[in-house]
Amino acid sequence: MHQIVLIIVYVFISYLVGLLGKNRKFGFYGYFFLSIFISPLLGVLFVLASDSRKVPKS
Repeated sequence: MHQIVLIIVYVFISYLVGLLGKNRKFGFYGYFFLSIFISPLLGVLFVLASDSRKVPKS
């Protein structure tokens, strides 16, 4: 039972990391899956170190 709760918390934290990175270089899914496969802590570090997404000038 504890393992299921830990997995749910882990995925939720990874989801939050994805939300933090949605306007960054790799977008929501890039940072979400990075957090799932590596670690949410490293995912946050990558989000903070990345550049924001370039907006084309019109």
